[in-house]
Amino acid sequence: MSSAPIAGTPPPSQLERLLRRDRALVAAALAAATVLCWAWIVPMARDMYGAMDGPSAWMMTTEWDATHTLLLFAMWAVMMAGMMLPSAAPLLLLYAGAARRREPARTGVPRVYALGGGYLLVWTGFSAAATTLQRWLSEMLVLTPMMEIAATPVVAGLLALAGVYQLTPLKARCLDACRSPLSFIMRERGHGAAAAFRLGVDHGLSCLGCCWALMLLLFAGGVMNLTVIAALTIIVLVEKAAPFGGYTSRALGVALIMASMWMAGR
Repeated sequence: MSSAPIAGTPPPSQLERLLRRDRALVAAALAAATVLCWAWIVPMARDMYGAMDGPSAWMMTTEWDATHTLLLFAMWAVMMAGMMLPSAAPLLLLYAGAARRREPARTGVPRVYALGGGYLLVWTGFSAAATTLQRWLSEMLVLTPMMEIAATPVVAGLLALAGVYQLTPLKARCLDACRSPLSFIMRERGHGAAAAFRLGVDHGLSCLGCCWALMLLLFAGGVMNLTVIAALTIIVLVEKAAPFGGYTSRALGVALIMASMWMAGR
């Protein structure tokens, strides 16, 4: 089949071709980063519930020195990047086009990388907090060596916390912000990589406000439980990108509260 343009249709302008190229570059970078993150997460998670003599062997230690703690932090950071980057794709792709339109003579791709860097910085901070929390739970003997909370009341409490937060106005505001990437782009002040980085931090904070309680459910289901990781990734993506995402968020909140009550009853 011929790919020639339809008669009477003007050929794409230079700007349109550059926009397509920029989006393709950003999409490729996003896909590559996400695949690389999951390429580490999946083998580690499978080994965690297997022989534990492969990628997760370093977790089998009784002495959590600086090296092991740094590896734990790296695990959380890579996991958060792999889980959250797909839901940030609409903002990054939209920003790539907007940056090119505002400055046609310059590529917008470096600014998109700065935006993504600001976004990931927020989740890197969350990873540091999660690492600290995990070590504290382990020292309190609440977390098993398989990185799962052994105490049913604590699991029920985490489910209740996440469920109630799903129904709060703060969750709704943060989710609305994440579901409206264009409004974030319009809030940019200044030009260049520094402004893009600040915008990425702002978006990351809204995303953190939207998802922090859900991410804590990793402790309830198993930090390296691949099913839980995949389920949370899909839930976050649906909440932010699907037309019915707002309804999904509230329905999930009710379901989590009911699950908490059931576990507490046990």
